[in-house]
Amino acid sequence: MTVIKRNDGGSAMRTAPQDVNAALLTGNNAGTSVSTTTGGAQTPEAGVRTGPRQVRDIENIWIPMSDGTKLAARMWLPEDAEENPVPALLDYVPYRKRDVTRFRDETVHPYLASHGYACVRADIRGSGDSEGLPQDESAKQELDDGVEIIAWLASQPWCAGKVGMFGKSWGGGSALQVAARRPPELKAIISICSSDDRYAGGMVYHGGLIHDSAFFEWGVHFPALCARPPDPAIVGDRWREMWMQRLNNLDYYTVNGLIHQHRDAYHKQGSISEDYGAIQCPVYAVGGWLDPWARCAVARMLANLKCPRKGLIGPWAHDYPHAADPGPAIDWLTESLRWWDYWLKDIDTGIMDEPMYRAWMPQELTMRGVHHSPGRWVAEESWPSPRITPLQFHLTKNGLESNAGAETARVLKPLQTVGITAPRFHVRDNDTEAPTDQRIDDARSLTFDSEPLEEEFQILGQPVVTLDLAVDKPVALLSIRLNEIEPDGLSKRITYNVLNLTHRNSDEFPEPMVPGKRYRISMPLQDCAHVFKPGRRIRLAVSTSHWPAYLPSPEPVTLTVYAGRSEFELPVRPPRAEDADLHSFGPAFVPEPTSGRTVLEEAPAPTRTHEWDVEANKLTTRAVMESGRLTVAFKPARRYRIDATGTELSTYSSEVTEILDHDPTSVKIETQYVEAMKRDDWDVRVESRLRLSLTKDNFLFVGQIKAFEDDEEVFTKTWDHTIPRLLV
Repeated sequence: MTVIKRNDGGSAMRTAPQDVNAALLTGNNAGTSVSTTTGGAQTPEAGVRTGPRQVRDIENIWIPMSDGTKLAARMWLPEDAEENPVPALLDYVPYRKRDVTRFRDETVHPYLASHGYACVRADIRGSGDSEGLPQDESAKQELDDGVEIIAWLASQPWCAGKVGMFGKSWGGGSALQVAARRPPELKAIISICSSDDRYAGGMVYHGGLIHDSAFFEWGVHFPALCARPPDPAIVGDRWREMWMQRLNNLDYYTVNGLIHQHRDAYHKQGSISEDYGAIQCPVYAVGGWLDPWARCAVARMLANLKCPRKGLIGPWAHDYPHAADPGPAIDWLTESLRWWDYWLKDIDTGIMDEPMYRAWMPQELTMRGVHHSPGRWVAEESWPSPRITPLQFHLTKNGLESNAGAETARVLKPLQTVGITAPRFHVRDNDTEAPTDQRIDDARSLTFDSEPLEEEFQILGQPVVTLDLAVDKPVALLSIRLNEIEPDGLSKRITYNVLNLTHRNSDEFPEPMVPGKRYRISMPLQDCAHVFKPGRRIRLAVSTSHWPAYLPSPEPVTLTVYAGRSEFELPVRPPRAEDADLHSFGPAFVPEPTSGRTVLEEAPAPTRTHEWDVEANKLTTRAVMESGRLTVAFKPARRYRIDATGTELSTYSSEVTEILDHDPTSVKIETQYVEAMKRDDWDVRVESRLRLSLTKDNFLFVGQIKAFEDDEEVFTKTWDHTIPRLLV
C-alpha cells in the first residue's frame, strides 16, 4: 500500500467580581449571584471604552414561564434602571451562559448595558441552567417561551417597556423566528450569521444535499451540549436530578434531519421564508462572505421582508463583526448601538438614512491561512439593485466566450474526491479549512475558461449558470465553482453552489432524473462580491461531487454538458461615487471579558491530514481540534479555568472520514466530541460519538452519548438507525 500524506495544520473592560445579594434573583435554589460593576467615567489611561452608566453584572435571574418552568438568565443592568428605566435586549440560545458563551457574552452585553440597556442572556428551556427538558432546534416550545420572556422583560420596573432581540447563529435565528410571532413589546432585532430558511440554509441541508455540519460540528456537538448538567452553584442540590432528566429525555438530533430529507413541516417550522410578511418589526441582517448560512440569507431577507430593514455583509466567517476572521473587523458595538438607539430610544442616529445594503468588496480573494481581506465598503440603496446588470458568457468547446458557437458534448467521468481544496461547508478554522488553490479539483472537473480580461470590473450578487446537461443516474449531485485564474495559474474560488438535481424544480417534491434525457438547469451560485482585474481569467468548474463538504450521490454519475447550449451570467455592479462618503464603521473594539481566565493547558493548533492510498484509490482525512472556541480576546486553550466561577473546562473533537474515488457508498464518517467540567468536588464529563456509512439505498447512522461523574459512567445511550435514502 502506498500512502501519501498531506498535513493542513495551521499554524478592555474588567473589574474584579464581587459577591453581592442580587435583588433580581427569584425562585428556589437560586444559587450564587456574582455582580461586577462596569461603565461610568473612565480615564484615558485605563484603555477602556464604556458608556456613561454604571452596570451590575447579575450572574443569574429566573424568568418564570406560564407552565411553571423557570428559565435561567444572566443580566447586565444599569445601576439606576429602577429610577430611570431602560429598554431591554435579549440574547436567547441553548449554548450555556454560565460557561460556553460566557466570554463571548462579556465582549458584548456589558458594553451595551453601559449605554443604557438591560442586557439579558437567557438559556433556552432544557439547556444550561434552565429548567425543563432538552429540545430540537427551533422547536415551537422555544419560540413560545421567547414570546413569554419578552413580555416578562417589558413588564419589569427597570424596563422602559421596549425590547430588542439579537444573537449570532442560533440566536440570530431565534430573533427572526420570535419576531415572526409579533410580540407587541419587540420593537427591533439584529440577526447575525443566521438563515431565513431551515431547509435551504439549515444545519443539515443545502441544495437538497446533506452538508458536513450535520456530522462534523453541530451534529456531534449539539447532543453533547444538551447532555451537560446545570451548574450546582445555580440550581443547588437538584442538579443531578435535573441532569438525569435531561439525559433520559435526550435525542440525537441529527437523526431528525436525516429522516426529514425534503422540505416538509419539520423544516418549515421556524423558517421565516414561509411568510416574510409575518415580521413587522425592523430587522438588521448581518453576515460574512465566508459564512455559509448568511451570505445568501441576508440578500434574500432584504429582497423579501416588507418591514424596515438593513443588510451588512463583511469578509468574515461565522462570527460577530467586531471579532471576525478574516478581517478587517469593524466597531460593531457602536454600529449596533446606532440601531438600538434609533428604534428603542427614538434617537435619530442617521442609521436609516444610509443605504439599505452594505457589502465588503474584496480587491483580492482570501485563501487558507490569510486573515485579512483587502478591499473596501460599497453600498446599494435597495436590494435587488436596479443598477446591477448581467454580463453573459456562453460555455463553448473553447471555454467562456461571447458567442455560443457549435454544440459540443463535454463528458465528465465520476470521481468522488473532487472538493478537497475546499473541504468544509462551514469553515471553523481559517488555517486548515478555508478554500485553497483549486487546481487539484479543477483538473478533475469540466472547466470553461475565459480569455485574459482586458478591463477591471466588479460583481455583486448571484452569478447564474444555466447548463444543458444529461446524467446517467436518477440521483445526481451538481457542483459548480466560479474561480479566478491568476497569470501564474493559481486558481482562487470566488463562490460556488451545489444542487441535488432531483430538487431542480422543488425541495418539497423532488423528482428523479431520467438517465440520458437532456435537461436545462438554471443554477444561481451563492451571493458574492469581487473585483476582476485585467490579465486574469474567469473559470467555471463543474463536477458531480463536492467531498467532504457534502455527502455523495448513491451511485457514480457520468455528466454530459452540452457546450454551445449553456450560458453563464455575472452580476456586474457599476462604480458608485457615493461609496467614498459612506459612514465609517471605525476600527474593531473588543472589550476584555470581565470574568478572567487561567490557562491550565495550552492547546495545539488544529490539524487536518489527508492520506491518499494510491493502490486502493482511497482518501482518508483526519482532523483534530483540542480547544473550545472562546472569543477573540483569548487564545484557545485545551484546558482552562473561568476565574469568576472557579470552573475548569476542556474540550476535544476529532473527525475521520474515508471514501474510495470510484465508490460513493464507501463513505465512512466517525466523529467525537468530549466536554468536561470540574470545580472542587464537582467533576462531570460528556462524550458524544457519531458514525455514518452509506449504501445505495440507506444511511446507516449510529450516535452515542455517555455521561460521567467523577470518571464513573452514569449514563449511556446509543441510537442505531437505518434510514432509507429518498432521492438524496
